[in-house]
Amino acid sequence: MGEDEVFLRQDVNIEPLVDRFYAWLHTVAPVQASMNLAFVQIPLLESYLQSPQVHANASRNPELRGGLFVNVDRDRSSEIGELLASIKRDRADMLNLANAVAQAEDLVRQSATGFDMTPLYPKLPAELSGLVELAYDTSNQASVRFIEPLAYESKAYTEDRQSVQLSLETGVERPFILSTPRLPSKDVLELQIPFRHPGLDELLQARIRPTTVSRLREALELDDQQVKGLGRLLTSAPDLAPDREIGSGGRIRYFGHACLVIQTPEAAIMTDPWVNADISASGRYTYRDLPDHIDVVLITHGHQDHIVLETLLALRGRIGTVVVPRSSRGNLADPSLGLYLEQLGLPVVEVDDFSEVEFPGGTVTATPFLGEHADLDIRAKSTYCVKIGGKTIFIGADSSGIDPGLYRYMRAHVGGVDVAFLGMECAGAPLTWLYQALFTKPVAKKMSNSRTLSGSNAAQAAEIVKQLGASEAYIYAMGEEQWLVGHVMATTYNDDSFQLQQVKEFLTWCAEQGVTADHLFGQHEWRW
Repeated sequence: MGEDEVFLRQDVNIEPLVDRFYAWLHTVAPVQASMNLAFVQIPLLESYLQSPQVHANASRNPELRGGLFVNVDRDRSSEIGELLASIKRDRADMLNLANAVAQAEDLVRQSATGFDMTPLYPKLPAELSGLVELAYDTSNQASVRFIEPLAYESKAYTEDRQSVQLSLETGVERPFILSTPRLPSKDVLELQIPFRHPGLDELLQARIRPTTVSRLREALELDDQQVKGLGRLLTSAPDLAPDREIGSGGRIRYFGHACLVIQTPEAAIMTDPWVNADISASGRYTYRDLPDHIDVVLITHGHQDHIVLETLLALRGRIGTVVVPRSSRGNLADPSLGLYLEQLGLPVVEVDDFSEVEFPGGTVTATPFLGEHADLDIRAKSTYCVKIGGKTIFIGADSSGIDPGLYRYMRAHVGGVDVAFLGMECAGAPLTWLYQALFTKPVAKKMSNSRTLSGSNAAQAAEIVKQLGASEAYIYAMGEEQWLVGHVMATTYNDDSFQLQQVKEFLTWCAEQGVTADHLFGQHEWRW
């Protein structure tokens, strides 16, 4: 059996973990990960250990969906205790860095009053030596700027935090990623390897090309028990959709949330990759429907539902280039997407507003992204205009139409748009839901609730479509596809939800204007 050809099953899920928490940008990038560990994850585990049944009950309460509750049964609380102890023991460098950041920001708040900050450098904590610069903006507001490439070389970044869990898709929603660590399970294959480990490529590319158990055992450094567990994830024949490639014309396929695959015979473009592994369900595209090679992946921003590491790792060996927006370099709330993905072994190109990236038969132009980040100074966000097969397609993600003038400029720069894809999560979570670990000074609840992670409402979406001159407009499912996004977004809608009422209002406007429009859900395909 060890030398027989085998393939990876298409219904295998991969969960990348750091200290058993689900990995995303703010739990991997060293400064942000340190602060999340110290100020969110450790207090969360401590709270669970004080009242495990309260956490278990709250995790099952639909009214508390998306809250920071550990969804682990009480009879496994000792394992959470062991995890907490190991984090406190093994991650001292990260915890010290987090506390150093808090001290530095307090120093700047108290002492940087518009005068020379040179005397402050000797007062900075030792953990930040060589990693920061103190700077004023033109309003004399002082801040601590992080030299992020060096943070990846510091003691606060260690790959021994990283591991991978592999399991078969069951159709049951996984626990919420921001709150629940993944414990060992008899149905899960545990690999204590870093995300950039080349053995992962050997395994994950076996979805489309054969390998052998012997080769996988060597590549992944597996023991006998792990080889036994691996066998459940393998099959003797590939399961690939015969129409995953096209021979003529152009095609767009909607895979769910903000994930599109745009194809011609010459190239394939993928936006914010997030692919479902449940091949038993109908009405959805899954891994079996993807082209074998993806020339360009477009990442719009760093939120956990748009830069989905489990899908990017699953496709790493099949991607030509990942295009990401350039960050502001050093802003605590704005870690570099490029550095993050490069550390994980992905080929990255960073773009600024109106940068162009060529691919066979077309170009991508990076265009500005307004709003959706709770008014934080975050630059690592971009929309895109894709010119392919005679069409111009606007990838709007969660951007807002708060200033229609921007889209007039965009149209003058890139020309008219044929098709626009937009999100309309216009009543998003408050500021501190996602960013609370990065605030070293308390944020008033009233202030946090006023600054939300919200995209366009109906009027703003209409302005985008109008100013770009789009003849077609499609709204993403925005978290309604629970089989795909429930464990990441934890959203719950009904017919009366404000977001869905706004979508209906937008679709009515489109119909009145003669714009072909729809609210996407499940699989969709457009051909030309």
